[in-house]
Amino acid sequence: MLDDTDNRLLAALQKDAHLTAQQLGEMLNLSPSQAGRRRQRLEAEGFITNYAAKLDPARLGLHVQGFVQVHLGTHGPDQSQAFARMVNTRPEITSAWTMTGDADYLLHVYCADLPALNSLIHQVILPHPAVARVQSQIVMDQLKRDAPLPT
Repeated sequence: MLDDTDNRLLAALQKDAHLTAQQLGEMLNLSPSQAGRRRQRLEAEGFITNYAAKLDPARLGLHVQGFVQVHLGTHGPDQSQAFARMVNTRPEITSAWTMTGDADYLLHVYCADLPALNSLIHQVILPHPAVARVQSQIVMDQLKRDAPLPT
């Protein structure tokens, strides 16, 4: 069970994963060793699954962000597994979800430019044997960055 201090610790780490046990202790009114032990427990229990750096897509030359809805033609386990394998091999596809509703999958993609997005869709995704059709949306502006989870 998480208490208020755990929730505050998780919120702080979502904003800055580089916080030391000393800094966490000061923020949470704990000793550094208590803060460090809490962090270790939350890691061991799977509440904290990863630490990662957030990169600036534009600085990396990734100027087009989009969402691609994928509709499969057939829905057998072999087709789904083959599609999932393809998704996992493509670095442009940064997230993928199975969906309810009209589309079977929603892909979040980053590409250098529109021709690169066009190539991803027409030379990689659409030719996949399980795919019947796709619909893409290009992000014009992102109003809110990927925010921390509510704690």
